[in-house]
Amino acid sequence: MQTIIKQLIQDSIDSKRQILENEYILSTIKQLVDVIVAAFKSGNSVYFCGNGGSAADAQHLAAEFSGRFYKDRKALPAEALHCNTSYLTAVGNDYSFDVIYSRLIQGIGKKGDILIGLSTSGNSKNIIQAFETAREKGMITVGFTGAAGGTLRTASDYLVNVPSADTPRIQESHMLIGHIICQLVEDIYFSV
Repeated sequence: MQTIIKQLIQDSIDSKRQILENEYILSTIKQLVDVIVAAFKSGNSVYFCGNGGSAADAQHLAAEFSGRFYKDRKALPAEALHCNTSYLTAVGNDYSFDVIYSRLIQGIGKKGDILIGLSTSGNSKNIIQAFETAREKGMITVGFTGAAGGTLRTASDYLVNVPSADTPRIQESHMLIGHIICQLVEDIYFSV
């Protein structure tokens, strides 16, 4: 058992080491920090979406902006789109689970807002449809995926595709990258 535990920890470290050595991902993280800071300064919002564990990660990251990360500061306009269960169950029942995010973006998204979709496969239909709607509205789309990127590879303005095909390792890396972005956005936005 201890050998398995050590191997799982090593797998997580290896995944993060690959990110550390990937200049494209590091550059994309820097670009995202700049884009998110600019959006907040322009009065825009950042929305997050995901399914299952990725929904939990989306909610966690939204809370880092709207609550706080390290600094005592004002709230930033960020929200996870799945938190209204009455909405989710009504739209899922009346229309389809595939449109739960796109209908919400249709209603609240505006030009210059950012939509961040977390999908380890990059093929979640509800996130892809939300990205299509977001693009129609002039929003910026950011995909957090695994190595392959799936359909989000081409549907995203910015893609963070973690170099792994293992769902737990991808999700762990999404949180690492998300926390880095939250910390740097907070530092830059509130440095003035």
